[in-house]
Amino acid sequence: MDERYVPQNIEPRWQKAWTEQGAFTAGKQPGKPKFYVLEMFPYPSGSLHMGNLRCYVMGDVIARHLRQKGHDVLHPMGFDALGLPAENAALKDGVPPPERTPKNIANARRQMDRMGLSYEWDREVATYRPDYYRWNQWFFLRMWERGVVYRRQSSVNWCPSCNTVLANEQVEDGKCWRCGSTVVTREIPEWAFRITNYAEDLLQGLNELTWPERILGAQRNWIGKSVGAEVEFAYAGTDEDPNARGQALRVFTTRVDTIYGATYAVIAAEHPLVAQQFGKGKREGEVAAFVQKMRATDKTERTAEGAPKEGVFTGHYVKNPFTGERIPLWIANFVLAEYGTGAVMSVPGHDQRDFDFAKKYGLPIKIVIHPAGRSDGEAYVAALHKEGKAFTEDGVLANSKDMTGKGSAEAREQLAERAQAGDFGKKTVKYHLRDWGFSRQRYWGTPIPVIYCEKDGPVAVPDDQLPVTLPPWEKITMKMTGTAPLRTVPEFMNVKCPRCGGPAQRDGETMDTFVDSAWYYARFLSAKNDKVAVERKEADRWLPIDLYIGGPEHAVGHLLYFRFWNRVMKEMGLVGVAEPAKRLLTQGIVYKDGAKMSKSKGNTVDPDTLVDTYGADTARVFLMFAGPPEKDLEWSDKGVEGASRFLARVYRVGAMHAERIKGAATPSSMAGLTGADEMVRRAAHRTLKKVGEDLSGGASGIDYQFNTAIAALMELTNTLYEAGAAEAQPKVSDGVLKEALTLTSQMLAPVAPHLAEEMWNALGGKGLVALADWPKFDADAVAAQSITYAVQVSGKLRGEVQVAVDAGEDAVKAAAQAEPNVQRHLEGKSIKKVVFVKGRLINFVAV
Repeated sequence: MDERYVPQNIEPRWQKAWTEQGAFTAGKQPGKPKFYVLEMFPYPSGSLHMGNLRCYVMGDVIARHLRQKGHDVLHPMGFDALGLPAENAALKDGVPPPERTPKNIANARRQMDRMGLSYEWDREVATYRPDYYRWNQWFFLRMWERGVVYRRQSSVNWCPSCNTVLANEQVEDGKCWRCGSTVVTREIPEWAFRITNYAEDLLQGLNELTWPERILGAQRNWIGKSVGAEVEFAYAGTDEDPNARGQALRVFTTRVDTIYGATYAVIAAEHPLVAQQFGKGKREGEVAAFVQKMRATDKTERTAEGAPKEGVFTGHYVKNPFTGERIPLWIANFVLAEYGTGAVMSVPGHDQRDFDFAKKYGLPIKIVIHPAGRSDGEAYVAALHKEGKAFTEDGVLANSKDMTGKGSAEAREQLAERAQAGDFGKKTVKYHLRDWGFSRQRYWGTPIPVIYCEKDGPVAVPDDQLPVTLPPWEKITMKMTGTAPLRTVPEFMNVKCPRCGGPAQRDGETMDTFVDSAWYYARFLSAKNDKVAVERKEADRWLPIDLYIGGPEHAVGHLLYFRFWNRVMKEMGLVGVAEPAKRLLTQGIVYKDGAKMSKSKGNTVDPDTLVDTYGADTARVFLMFAGPPEKDLEWSDKGVEGASRFLARVYRVGAMHAERIKGAATPSSMAGLTGADEMVRRAAHRTLKKVGEDLSGGASGIDYQFNTAIAALMELTNTLYEAGAAEAQPKVSDGVLKEALTLTSQMLAPVAPHLAEEMWNALGGKGLVALADWPKFDADAVAAQSITYAVQVSGKLRGEVQVAVDAGEDAVKAAAQAEPNVQRHLEGKSIKKVVFVKGRLINFVAV
């Protein structure tokens, strides 16, 4: 080892050695337990920043530690390389996505390698390459055959700036997640996946997962299962003509027990009956204006908690099937066509939203439920109403004809049965989850493999003609009118029908990037196979992912879609498990100067500059030491300098003594060790136990404590310095020092792998420390030699004493009575009784 710690000299050498020896190739140990650790792959929009790398270093620490523990580890990486950012950037600066993307990927790989990330690059995938998106098209065709893919007319979120459809998850506070433009609603034809067919399975599958509860909760809420009843409200005419005929309205409710209190009904602005029936009559203009306003308002904004309730009376009425009353029909902002039937019965006495709306527009409020077990139930609810509150809990029915006196649960069952028997309703289950619309009007995506023929209609592109590749960027005309860019290239669009040979046109849309990321984890298993998307034997070996790592912002987008996709692959026989990932670790956000680290805010830290200045190991140690993985991290230049000093201290000890001590015999037990030797060996093995526990994920498998593992290594380093290890003549013997430094190199290997290899090699270790077995700690060395007893006088704590672990009551009593503060409180008193609790406390009862 050189005298000075210069990581820039050390790190490239060991990165080269890992590559040459194929250190990170999975599948070399088929008899050993497998572990598939995967970080969510990045979009290669330019240089990586430390916010990205925090996630990757976490995965790398875990992967390296598991290799040491004897696992056959799969740890791949790829690039989510299609999508809007590259297309927008091309429009801005003229660099085509096909030219920009491979350069960005090459740079990202270089930065990842400089950070010492242990990826198996032979499995790399990049979604912009035709050999990847060919399989997107193949999956599309198989799902189309199965009815999982279909064409529909849909009301979609539309970004007028990006000229594209946005998924609900891509709309944030009514704005486009990419450019910040206000999102509007538009009706267009689109391709969609029937993810709703899997709603219940996706919901139940959450019970099998070890994921953070906030992620599980987000998915449960997004799937949004509601058990209730669907009830038909007959049409009851208009203001002008009470006897007019019209179509009945079907509403969905989870509280059919409150139906006797329904005093009005509400329909979504997007409901088809608005245009067909309820948008006509004396109030036609008012209704049309309100509907247009709703279409221009973000749905999330409309339904947000605390948002003002707005509505318009249609002039039409429907009939409550249980009371026979004619009630008014309104259109309101808080009802969406996507949920339930797009229509609700409104019970203002027992729903806060309905109550607020009724108060605003002067609609009747009835009490039909009151708390069970109260003689003043109706008076209690009436008092709540005066306070502006609805009574929303289950209770006992009141003013509900023959159902009066029944409990809510019983009433729900009986009323649903009556509706079904009378053929005006039924028990039903609804989900908030909507089918996944995935076709986009943009260039940089997977082309839809469909051809439209005047004679044969939509026809699948034959498998042997896949992939349908993108035309050159130079031929594209980007129109800011929403026209799909591919439709501007005649030589791409105009083809022969595969079925009849007649003139036909390709589909001009591309797939959303969520398709690319929905199954990439499975493609890593067969990245070089051009015959199948996923080899079943590889899927059986490696799936499910044992640990998936990424940001919590993907809770209901990517994480829901890839669970859906895996289920489809299971139905197709490609994989044998329903869930793609057993465990999920979500990392916190990296902040700098009080803001989230991002290129747009100009507050990123360039990894290249950091590595050039301090080395990769310093960056890795800081990222892992600054806090628990799930917590946000505030970037600190002082913290980086502290990590650098810690590694330099470790290196100094190795550099001073490695050559001299590498031939020394190491102790096999604590026998005969005293003084500095005993202190150092105990510290080394206690640290080994601690680090091993902290890097293993705890009982849940996701409770990693990287920061406390590093803190323990820092304490061990302090102990070495206390024992004179940084001096020419240390107090600790050569054998004990060699063992301590060897263990330190093995413990550092997951976190600071380059320095660990340098020390391991200098101390005479065989092969690479990255592949060396994780050592076992000496239980005798770890065992405590002393124990602390609390000392009480008449029940009050007066001191503490340390005694040998095996000390008996007499020894503890003697040590306690010798403690000065205890002596003061016993002075002049007589001890009447001694209470001794082994291993915990001793109490002198004195008077």
